[in-house]
Amino acid sequence: MRDGGKIQAAIEVLRDVLERRTPVKEAVRDWGKRSRFAGSRDRAWISGLVVDALRKKNSIEHAMAGTGARVLALGALKHAWGWDVRKIEEALKDEHAPATMNAKEREGVLLAPDPSAPPHVRGDYPEWLAPHLQRAFGPDAVPEAMAMATRAPIDLRVNTLKSDAEKAGRALEGVKARQMPELRNGFRIPAADSVERGEAVEAIPAYSKGWVEVQDMGSQIAAAVSCAAPGEQVLDYCAGGGGKTIAMAAMMQNKGQIFSHDIDGRRLSALIPRIERAGIRNVQLRHPKENATLDDLEGKMDLVMIDAPCTGVGTWRRKPDAKWRVQPNALEKRIGDQAMILRQACSYVRPGGRLVYVTCSFLMEENEDQVASFLADRKDFKAEDAAEAATKSGQLTEKGAALVRKCRLPNGSVRLTPRTAGTDGFYMAVMRRVG
Repeated sequence: MRDGGKIQAAIEVLRDVLERRTPVKEAVRDWGKRSRFAGSRDRAWISGLVVDALRKKNSIEHAMAGTGARVLALGALKHAWGWDVRKIEEALKDEHAPATMNAKEREGVLLAPDPSAPPHVRGDYPEWLAPHLQRAFGPDAVPEAMAMATRAPIDLRVNTLKSDAEKAGRALEGVKARQMPELRNGFRIPAADSVERGEAVEAIPAYSKGWVEVQDMGSQIAAAVSCAAPGEQVLDYCAGGGGKTIAMAAMMQNKGQIFSHDIDGRRLSALIPRIERAGIRNVQLRHPKENATLDDLEGKMDLVMIDAPCTGVGTWRRKPDAKWRVQPNALEKRIGDQAMILRQACSYVRPGGRLVYVTCSFLMEENEDQVASFLADRKDFKAEDAAEAATKSGQLTEKGAALVRKCRLPNGSVRLTPRTAGTDGFYMAVMRRVG
């Protein structure tokens, strides 16, 4: 496909995302089914333009003085990809290209970014979230948000039940993965260029062998905070797809027991092939479809991990379309869900045991506020230093330990962001039951 045809395709996909609220992956897939002539490179180019347009939606629309799929696609060519006006105009001469730019559109692609634009425009986030970002980050709200509008790398964790960093590193050389200086078993594949197809990790032999798992560095640090140790009894209360279950199983060297629970049986079932591929033997699923209760675990767990359902604002680098779907009522619902889950899950912690609370959010309402409210109600739990817990796990290097200490908050919890840590947005807190 020529560039003009790909721009038109991106407009069609963006229209599907904006008007029908279709997730980007589904919209690109549906377009591909209708357009069998497009090759994998064409689809990667189109997808790249779409997601980069969504990452910078507010600032592009501000510069272009307009809205809609066409405005976003044309504006992204300049304001996200750096095309000059001549290159854009040349592409629009193609047979299957959209119509040439009008005077207003041409002016929009010629303008430089407006430094006087409101914070939610410069930072490319929904306007209603402005006070929430201001509360979390203060004067750094805009640069923090701008870092969330960048492309994310692919992070991998070596499964030490089957491999080690040296062996896995050799197997990953073909995909340009490099060991992360912060993690003993972490590797990173740099973010692909906007117009290139990213590495298909599932096609790497090391992945199919169970030597590595895809897991963001922030999620790996959250698992390290748990300090899961061989022989312990662990409950992963909101296991979801099981990323932290699998990481903790490796930390425990297949010794002890992990009980994985989630109210979403479909997500929990997806964990089964991952467990098998990873060679894990110490995980027991408590599946809702089997009416499996947790009554027998009450007051017996050395560790309860809560990877709480949240707004997911920390994943904006990977899911830029979700940034524009999140609504105030969703935040309110999640706050209620999180409070309920904390109060339910804590009953399974034995005296002296640990409760670890994690979200992929940077909002204080989902994080510090929840922990403070819980601790105010439950005097038998006390906050501990999450940064020191991660350091004691043995999963971090000295550089990684310094990083989490830098990201420690006044209450002892840790907040990671793309700007401060090069991770997705994560929050983690550790509480110990003392009575």
